[in-house]
Amino acid sequence: MATVYIDNKPHQMNPDQNLLHGCLSEGFKLPYFCWHPALGSVGACRQCAVKQFRDEHDEHGRIVMSCMTPAAEGTRISIDDPEATAFRAGIIEGLMLNHPHDCPVCDEGGECHLQDMTVMTGHDYRRYEFDKRTFHNQNLGPLVNQEMNRCIQCYRCVRYYRDYAGGSDLNAFASRNTVFFGRHEDGVLENEFSGNLVEICPTGVFTDKTLKHHYARKWDQQFAPSVCVHCALGCNTDTGERYGTVRRVVNRYNHEVNGYFLCDRGRFGYEFVNSPRRVLQPVLDGHPVSPEKGRQHLAEKVATGKAIGIGSPRASLEANFALRTLVGPDRFHCGMADEEARLVGGIVEILRRGPMRTPTLREIEECDAVFILGEDVTNVAPRMALAVRQSVRRQPMEIATGLKIPLWLDHGVRDALQDARGPLYIATPYATRLDEVATATFRAAPDDLARLGFAVAHALDPRAPSTDEFPLAGEIARALRNAKRPLVISGVGCASEALIQAAANVAMAANAALSFTVPECNSIGAALVGGLPLSAAFQAVREGTAETVIVLENDLYRRAPSAEVDAFLNTAACVVALDHLDNPTTRMADLILPAGTFAESDGTFVSSEGRAQRFFQVFVPQNGVSASWHWLKQDHWQDLDDVLVAMSRALPCLAAVKNAAPSAAFRIAGAKIPRSPHRESGRTAVLVNIDVSEPAPPGDLDSPLAFSMEGTAEQPPAALIPFFWSPGWNSIQAVNTYQKEVGGPLRGGDAGIRILEPAPAASQTNAQAYFSAVPAAFEPREDEWLLVPIHRIFGSDELSLSAPGIAELVSEPHIAVSSGAFAEGAEVEIVCAGGTSRLPVHVRPELPRGVAGISGIRLPAWGKIAGAK
Repeated sequence: MATVYIDNKPHQMNPDQNLLHGCLSEGFKLPYFCWHPALGSVGACRQCAVKQFRDEHDEHGRIVMSCMTPAAEGTRISIDDPEATAFRAGIIEGLMLNHPHDCPVCDEGGECHLQDMTVMTGHDYRRYEFDKRTFHNQNLGPLVNQEMNRCIQCYRCVRYYRDYAGGSDLNAFASRNTVFFGRHEDGVLENEFSGNLVEICPTGVFTDKTLKHHYARKWDQQFAPSVCVHCALGCNTDTGERYGTVRRVVNRYNHEVNGYFLCDRGRFGYEFVNSPRRVLQPVLDGHPVSPEKGRQHLAEKVATGKAIGIGSPRASLEANFALRTLVGPDRFHCGMADEEARLVGGIVEILRRGPMRTPTLREIEECDAVFILGEDVTNVAPRMALAVRQSVRRQPMEIATGLKIPLWLDHGVRDALQDARGPLYIATPYATRLDEVATATFRAAPDDLARLGFAVAHALDPRAPSTDEFPLAGEIARALRNAKRPLVISGVGCASEALIQAAANVAMAANAALSFTVPECNSIGAALVGGLPLSAAFQAVREGTAETVIVLENDLYRRAPSAEVDAFLNTAACVVALDHLDNPTTRMADLILPAGTFAESDGTFVSSEGRAQRFFQVFVPQNGVSASWHWLKQDHWQDLDDVLVAMSRALPCLAAVKNAAPSAAFRIAGAKIPRSPHRESGRTAVLVNIDVSEPAPPGDLDSPLAFSMEGTAEQPPAALIPFFWSPGWNSIQAVNTYQKEVGGPLRGGDAGIRILEPAPAASQTNAQAYFSAVPAAFEPREDEWLLVPIHRIFGSDELSLSAPGIAELVSEPHIAVSSGAFAEGAEVEIVCAGGTSRLPVHVRPELPRGVAGISGIRLPAWGKIAGAK
């Protein structure tokens, strides 16, 4: 650490960072705009000025920008120097000359970084009396709203969008002293991470358009810590609610997982909670009934001893375990399609046995050579793709280090690196968004991709089996061998066990980290809970050993062919469905029980990293909606902690899950943690249209959170942070005050607990040996096509499809073939074991011969394609 003197008092700072970073980490209120911990320094706004002195005898000093000055040993600065203070006040007055001062109608009001910095500098009077520049705002699509008149030209937006997220359709357009940040024409922002502009922008230029439809000020919203339900990465979020409606989702900082950023599906997919398709009350035989009647009917059916349960990879661990307990372990089914369950189970086994370790998303950013085998990462695990984009800069950073350019000096580093990128190899059946930063790509059918993987492993270690020699295999092997932190990424996207095993072989041979993607938010958790295959449930009903089927948060028509599911549900004497949304399975149910969404219930998910994380309800639902585990719980379970204790005893592999967050008994100085900001208007004002004399807020037996603004003012543990706020920091930048060091871990550690770790090397007597089942080379068939899924960030996820903003971006289902097979736009008929479908054709020349991509529907692996019509 370096000793830096601030106003003649010594402070310890990170010598690899700049003074602004150090001052903020030490708790000083030094204003800034253009700097961001994830973006580095460019010195564009000049707002973070301080006075620097040569030594203790220097009485004059000079004004410097703290974001552009290293925190070197012995540095002496003053934040409170009158000249520096006046300089900062002048800067913000200049930035505010053209600002409309429209805080009362601005969506950012009350959580605006510009407001915070204006107050911090003492600028409270507008002297400018002339015309202001005005802009025409653009329509940027259904997710992000633009109000350019509020811009202070900090350049954060384009730096994030272009340099960090890899977008190309947002830019800075300048004419003399006027700068416009936007697209060359109106249109939907193309980048999958555009929603982060809402939090990157320090003013109200870019705001959440979905929030605009049901707007509420930050201080009038109730918040709860949550976990994203739209993929398996487990990104941390905070959910905002008012009047029983979820208003928005914002990023909840987790140093090891999502850091400062979310993907657009995770940020805007929340609106399914407010969908008109919501199941809001129990329904028995087509008629609404009371919750008591629903529970009674369920109990009667279970008492017969002929009930079976079907779990779900999008339901919490607690819900799956409660259903398993209710029907018995030998009558519980995991709820994934048989092949998917087998693949996910294989991944869990590989990660358990080691020796490969799954890196966190932060660790992926630090990897310096990456091999992606078979996965369209951007569409399957979007936030991981953003991490991979940062990893390609890791190896070239040595250029900047050699030139003694500090890595926080963003423009200097980028000028030194130019277009240099580290090794990234992508082997997939079709082109992906990450191809633009890849060193090389390889297109083939899944079996041939696996053969490439086996060949790479063999090139790294001759003991690893292989039957082929690919010219690219040696190049990939050299890149992984020469890397300090190599990484292999694969998953179930191609539904190929051979690909998963090949990726494991490469990681073992290269001594590399290994990341697997899985389909849903709790796929790993569902595999750990276990259960019989879904086909066994079909067989039990067919053979008459089961009469009642309890389906937990699962649309079975997404798991198996429609004809099979129809026969299964029609044969069962009684079908009970617990779910959030009306879907084909609930329409076949005799009893429908309204299950609480992530915003209305508490529970735990296990991410693809193997990290167990708790989510908490943000409001108490009405009309009988209840957490699934509440509908299914045993009489002796009083709260969530009881379920966790019972689960840890019954399933030792999940024993550590109870430590993922503090128990319901946790208190800070005897007080609960408030879900509402202390600036909330007050309880009496919330429901005054119903009754001025308002009842007490509801209690919460399942968490240490309070449904009010009452509670401790201290910062809670990471897993229990409902929102970021600190005196003087009302915007999301308040996260700086929660971190040990700005950009570093939260105080007390980040949320969640890893429950999948390989055994220590010394005890790996059962460590994974090389897989040897190398598949045969793919042979196209004369009359059939191999059908591979084409994943979409907007459209593949079940729940976000019911979010209006996301739904606008969903492309129609189609079949993709290589050029020459069928004409673009032609309609063809696909005939296979799963049924018959008619789809339009999109031509994708990169697809291998004999392979067709299916987007938007689920079909078995092989099918016939009838001629164009």
